[in-house]
Amino acid sequence: MRIFHIQATAVTELDASEGLAQVALPALGFIWLACARREFEVQQNAVQAVLQTVCGLQLVDLHISDLINNQLPSHYDYTSQYDLLVFRRLAAGQRPTDRDHPGEPLHVAPTGGGPPILRRIDTSPVGFAVMDRVLLTVHPTDCAVRDAYASKLLQAASNEARAAGARLPTSPADLMLRVVNQMVDGFLELRRELTHQLDHWQSELLNPRTRFNNWGALLDARLSLHNLDEVCEDQRAAIQDWIEALKTWPQADTPAEQRERDLLQVRSRDVLEHIERVVHHVQRLEQSVETAVQMHFSVQGSRTNDIMRTLTVLTAIFLPLNLITGFFGMNFDALPLIHQQSGVWWAIGFMAVVAVGLVIFFWRKRYLARTAR
Repeated sequence: MRIFHIQATAVTELDASEGLAQVALPALGFIWLACARREFEVQQNAVQAVLQTVCGLQLVDLHISDLINNQLPSHYDYTSQYDLLVFRRLAAGQRPTDRDHPGEPLHVAPTGGGPPILRRIDTSPVGFAVMDRVLLTVHPTDCAVRDAYASKLLQAASNEARAAGARLPTSPADLMLRVVNQMVDGFLELRRELTHQLDHWQSELLNPRTRFNNWGALLDARLSLHNLDEVCEDQRAAIQDWIEALKTWPQADTPAEQRERDLLQVRSRDVLEHIERVVHHVQRLEQSVETAVQMHFSVQGSRTNDIMRTLTVLTAIFLPLNLITGFFGMNFDALPLIHQQSGVWWAIGFMAVVAVGLVIFFWRKRYLARTAR
């Protein structure tokens, strides 16, 4: 667990080893409680006690179940005292993960082929409970997104960063949107690797010199892209619900507060735009794989047509020759040329002329030309 006091000009990280009893609401700013999922599950009573002391409220039991659930899709919910956002991250892990248990690596390496990056994209949910002056986040164990943004937050609080114009989060909602935005941008950084590996996958499908047999891996890749598409759609729906709820907040009392409200709406729309880019990219990749499969069968069909056309032409060439040999092979004594010494050469010459003539005819008709690739 990591605990931060965030003010307009400073960020202080408390020593979590001292326990949650030290947590107190500062005079200015707000508190960020960042817990691992298993840690939150074990210490949920202590967290509830801190929220009761600091904010005068506790999380609803159903929302606690949502935060603990490792398979919950992205969604938004609210009460009169706080907002709850569950957002599934799209991050690359170091080992293949089990789609049935997000965040948990496979104990046995998968045997299927396909782009390895698709098997390493972790879609574990991250929960955000947004209160007036407290943000509670529940992450997967050893969440890189939490640690990366915590480092970025501490760096932004330094004198050099503030002199360069770095701006600290002004509210729990602002902090939540920044973390979500970093999670979305984390997938955008995977685009180059994912696109490169899928391009390699397509080149294997379209290569006419290789015989493609790994259809099980291809099905896994299509299912993975379909699952990513569903995850992205849930993300977009959750952020859209958050934006709609943000419009229902009471009017601000001061111009400064109204400006902060406007900045929240701008940042929310920016996050939604980033998610739209991810959705578009995932759908384009899914369509690309579908197109590669269709082109694969088209190439195979074209190759089969070329083979059948060549065999048909060869059959048409030899058919008159079979007719000639069949004619002279009949059991009659009065056939022409059979009693002459040069008869066999006349027959061979006639057959050669017929064969060459048919080859030239079929070549000019382009029946023997190969399909350009």
